[in-house]
Amino acid sequence: MANCFALIGWSQQVIESMQKTGQPFVVVSLPEFETYAAEQEIPFVSYQLDQWSDTSNSIDLFEKLKPFNADVAVPLYEETVEWAGALNSIYRDDPRVLNRAMLFRNKAMMKRKALIGGLKVGLFEEVYNVEQVENFMDRLNEANLQLPGEEESWVHVKPFAAAGTVGHKLLRSKEDIGKKMVPKDFPCLAESHLSGKEFSCEAYIHGGKVRFLNITEYVKLGYSNFVPCGPYLESKRPIIKKEVQKLVDIFGIEYGMIHPEWFITENDELKFGETACRIPGGHILELVSKSYGFDALAAFVLCHDPDLTEEELDEIFPPDDVFPGKYNGNVMIYPQKKQISELQIPEELHSDPYFIDHNLVPPYSNQKISDRSGFGNHFGTINFCGEDPKRMEELLEHYRTVDFYT
Repeated sequence: MANCFALIGWSQQVIESMQKTGQPFVVVSLPEFETYAAEQEIPFVSYQLDQWSDTSNSIDLFEKLKPFNADVAVPLYEETVEWAGALNSIYRDDPRVLNRAMLFRNKAMMKRKALIGGLKVGLFEEVYNVEQVENFMDRLNEANLQLPGEEESWVHVKPFAAAGTVGHKLLRSKEDIGKKMVPKDFPCLAESHLSGKEFSCEAYIHGGKVRFLNITEYVKLGYSNFVPCGPYLESKRPIIKKEVQKLVDIFGIEYGMIHPEWFITENDELKFGETACRIPGGHILELVSKSYGFDALAAFVLCHDPDLTEEELDEIFPPDDVFPGKYNGNVMIYPQKKQISELQIPEELHSDPYFIDHNLVPPYSNQKISDRSGFGNHFGTINFCGEDPKRMEELLEHYRTVDFYT
């Protein structure tokens, strides 16, 4: 077992999970968390993770972590992936560990590596101005044999290193390019639209092998999902697991957890969207914990430890091909108006047998809602649990459209 885990970032849930394991850890995060950490007696190193300079770098942080005997670094959110990769390169005396971390932080590099390795990906290019986006759409139209007057080929643009959907724009036409793209968007990645049913995986990896695989059913990307997936995706588990292991092999991933997103077509073709190696959004690991009966957050941290034994791995994970019995799902609620003053919970929600709880936040008087980046910060989550995946899907779809804020 590791001497001490360095948790890079801040996650109250991960901290609480690690406290339950009894394993030594230290949190590395921004100075604003230092007072709270001291009050709660959380081992803490204050560091400017939003800077990289002569005085703020992995070598300096490595020295500051020596008193804690840290030897495994774990990224808790997107912007700390390079930091953990750099530290683990030092701990393992392997510079490629940092190179692999960079794959997760540069979507263009990620796509090229996936393509070279033989995964199915769409057409993509790095673009630096509006004209290059227009040229990319033209080339897509040509490749798709579009005729004059037909709908343009859709183009997705996204920042190289942002988390999730932050900065993601869907361009359906040349007119969209002019309306939606602004100078600060560039440079970015432009890619073709991928068809098929979108879903994610949460693959725990140790020794280069997938040790536990969860498949998450997306009801509406960024709004609602449930675990485990429904019967259709579950029937594709052998295909999905094979492709996930292929991704692990291509990227040379040895330890930790990845969160790849895929598209599956009617003829069972899997297309690679992108992947991350930090805690996924949508409270997915909380759903995994509820469904499978193990602490998925603690397991996320522990899987980064190269010294974990086979016996210890067996104690952490249940078999991933055994149905846990019930589906756990959630829907993230966003205000539908620009100004709100009251939270209203319909009685039908409380009376539904699948309803578990919610943590919706009441607004302050006449609260104004700012524009969201990506899906933004939701105002709370409604949790459900039940035995019928179809009913779960119906509930999550319904409550996504309910306006809880007036």
